[in-house]
Amino acid sequence: MGQTITEKIFSEHVGHKVYAGEIVRSPIDMVIGNDITTPISIKAFEDGGFEKLVNPEGFAIVLDHFIPAKDIASANQAKISRDFAMKHDLKYFFDEKDMGIEHALLPEKGLVLPGDVIIGADSHTCTHGALGAFSTGMGSTDISFGMITGGNWFKVPESIKVIFKGKPGSYVTGKDLILEIIRILGVDGALYKALEFTGDTIQYLSMDDRFSLCNMAIEAGAKNGIVAYDDVTKEFLDKTAELNGGLRAEPKIHYSDENAKYCQVIEIDVEALNPVIAYPFLPSNGHSVNQAVIDNIRVDQVFIGSCTNGRLSDFKVAAEILKDKKVARHVRLIVTPGTQKILRDAQKAGYIDILVDAGAVVSNPTCGACLGGYMGILGDGEVCISTTNRNFVGRMGSRSSKIYLANSAVAAASAISGYITDPRSL
Repeated sequence: MGQTITEKIFSEHVGHKVYAGEIVRSPIDMVIGNDITTPISIKAFEDGGFEKLVNPEGFAIVLDHFIPAKDIASANQAKISRDFAMKHDLKYFFDEKDMGIEHALLPEKGLVLPGDVIIGADSHTCTHGALGAFSTGMGSTDISFGMITGGNWFKVPESIKVIFKGKPGSYVTGKDLILEIIRILGVDGALYKALEFTGDTIQYLSMDDRFSLCNMAIEAGAKNGIVAYDDVTKEFLDKTAELNGGLRAEPKIHYSDENAKYCQVIEIDVEALNPVIAYPFLPSNGHSVNQAVIDNIRVDQVFIGSCTNGRLSDFKVAAEILKDKKVARHVRLIVTPGTQKILRDAQKAGYIDILVDAGAVVSNPTCGACLGGYMGILGDGEVCISTTNRNFVGRMGSRSSKIYLANSAVAAASAISGYITDPRSL
């Protein structure tokens, strides 16, 4: 029987062929923690009497949710991780000195690679599947088990094959493709399954688009999202290696067999797809931007950033749309780069000046606004169009606020008009 790429990654790690449904204990290449979840893992690690990480170079801590600290509680949370990192001389510890949102920063640093098994105590760890890795979110105690043993238990997931056909139209991005998939499947339609993204459309998707695509696999309930290695992946990794003096390890490249077994196959005609807007209060509540324009939805805040859409291409398209224009008087435009490097690259390209001239405020890299933590909280009854990944009740602040999810071009166009706007109309 043929194997999917996800089955092959686990087979390579455990040393024999495995298939969907099997329970395996697999080595882990990279364990990821952040300032919210890592203190719980550290407590479990220390309460168990353990003194050494079994694989310190396979453990990264990224302080990204409430950094710089927003209050005493968040400062104390960060201190636990800092103290642990200093005690263990952790090589891959990132705070204000080299900060970024974990799912943007680690690929940028060459720390997550094709063929890896990756876990992180953050549900959007599935982002790294864009590089051809198995990457998934787990609980903080699962992370501590990985810290202690270098591995963990997994049920090898069944795979849903998603075939994207055709070249995306103007302002149709990876974000729109995943919002359409979530609309089709619902928020639990891929529960504990792998979403394997294939088709001729993939060649047209940049790495930024692929990260967005895999990032929101969890919003359909998926265990992981994955895109196979190709020339775009190679170019990204070659550039990453050049910037960092090499990669963490050698990539391990796998492809699904032609006779691999899938539990479901979905085909999408991308050429017929318009930008997709997820209405409150679920990422699956997707509508065409055409419908959103008809609905004449007034917005109070526009947010461009997060681990989903805080990359250089997001600021490039936003700057192109906002150049020589102004944000509507009643609108707040908040821009959050995914990493310091992305911020600096956007500055060098002139994007930041354009955005600030238009009326945007640019923050440091942080998850703060996305999870309703800080730097963009919504007040009672306010409406936000956001490039983030979740629009649940109260996600970004007040329980009476509303969030519409969209790509960065739609967000930028909406900032100008003050209403959800099709960027193709400008």
